[in-house]
Parts: sequence; structure tokens; C-alpha cells
Amino acid sequence: MDLGLKGKRALVIGASRGLGYAVANTLAAEGCRVAINSRSTKKLTASAKEIAEANDIPVLALPADIGDADAPADLIAKTISALGGLDLLVTNAGGPPPGAFESFSDEDWAKGIDLSLMSHVRLIKAALPHLRESDSASVLTITSYSVKQPIPNLVLSNSIRAATVGLTKTLALELGNDGIRFNSILPGWTKTERVTELLTARAQANDTSLSEELSKQMEDCPLGRMAEPQEFANPAVFLLSPAASYITGVMLTVDGGMYKGTL
Repeated sequence: MDLGLKGKRALVIGASRGLGYAVANTLAAEGCRVAINSRSTKKLTASAKEIAEANDIPVLALPADIGDADAPADLIAKTISALGGLDLLVTNAGGPPPGAFESFSDEDWAKGIDLSLMSHVRLIKAALPHLRESDSASVLTITSYSVKQPIPNLVLSNSIRAATVGLTKTLALELGNDGIRFNSILPGWTKTERVTELLTARAQANDTSLSEELSKQMEDCPLGRMAEPQEFANPAVFLLSPAASYITGVMLTVDGGMYKGTL
């Protein structure tokens, strides 16, 4: 199936590793011109080189901390300057730290909101004038299945990511007439560095081991295993593509059946 992505211009946030990397690499494999972002210049440069060499296509590395209020507009401006426009935007931010409700200060909440909500808001706001000029504009926010089924010890992430889903659905309704599609993917437990960090923190809190926490977590998964990043990237790239031109406002769980609800 031809997804119609050849020559499209994409910016993928948080793409030096994990889910963002897998999405950027798959977009490049489909012929997109890709810009990628993360905080670590060294890791981002290496990841851009890997993607470019694997797909024989230039990849633009744009290091920045999207928790910084000025960074999103700067990233969009640099992407437009280099690529000449923007068709696809993937907003993706590392989650806030784990912990119980009473362990967090107002400052912790403010930092979490800047990172995991306002970064999406600012990126989309800066990108809108350019997305309106595209004939295949599509935005994908990456959140978590925790917005439907809260994950223990992740009160910041559970709360703030739910706001991002509300934003995504609202923009799908408000901006559909502008020809811009908005969708979100709600991933479950996937083999990424972020998941290893979360389970390590859980092991420390429970006085167990990482392997024990992994086994316990997978007992609750109908498929009995974690996802590979590519298993997330495949539906993500489809939703971004012109092949999904009549799909907008969708909150898609890619979680191996972890979410137990019917809606």
C-alpha cells in the first residue's frame, strides 16, 4: 500500500530514541524529508546520522528542550527554513517523573505541565500557519494509555497527558475545515529507555528487581509481552499519512490490550 508520504515534510519531537526515533525512521523509509528533535545534541546527531544512512535521505537534527517556552517556535522556524514547509508534525515529550500525589510540589506540577502539555500547545500554535499551506496536513500527539486507565505511581503523567488528549480532540473539531487532521496514539508498555526508567523506579519503591517488575507488568497484558517500538511506529505513520485522509480526532490505543475498557 502506498501511504503517499514521498516528499512530505515532517518534524518529529523527542526522536533521538524510543518511540519518536521509530516514527522518524519509518517516515524517512517512506520517503519523507524529516527533521528530528531532542535535548541531547550528541545523541540527536548520532540518531539523525543513523536514520539518514539507513534510508539514504538527509535528516535535519534540531536540538532543543521543548520544556523551554521559546523552543517550540524556534524549532518550527528552523524546520520551515530548512524544508521549505511542513506537512506532518509529531508532538512527543518525555513524561514527568514517577511518584505519589503528595510527593510533588506546585513547582513539580508546573514543570510537568510545561513539558507534557504546553510543549504540544506551543508547537501546534507555531506550526499552524505552515500546516494550513499543506494539502496533507496532519498532527499526531503521543500520549499514553494512562489517559484512559491510570498507571500507579504516575499521577503527574496520568493527569497532564489527559489534557493533551482533550487538546487533540478539540483541535480536530476546530480545525477540520482548515484541512488539518489531529490524532493521538496512546501507547502501552513498549521497549524504550523511558519504560526501563519507570520500572526501575518502581522496583526501587517496591524493593524488588527490574525483571520482577517487568514480569508483573506483563502478566496484565493479553499479548503477554511489551511492544517493539516499530509496532508503535507503523500505526503512527499510517495515521500521519494521506492514506488516512478521513481519520481525525482518533485516540488510538496501541497497548497490546492493556486498556480494559470498552470505550
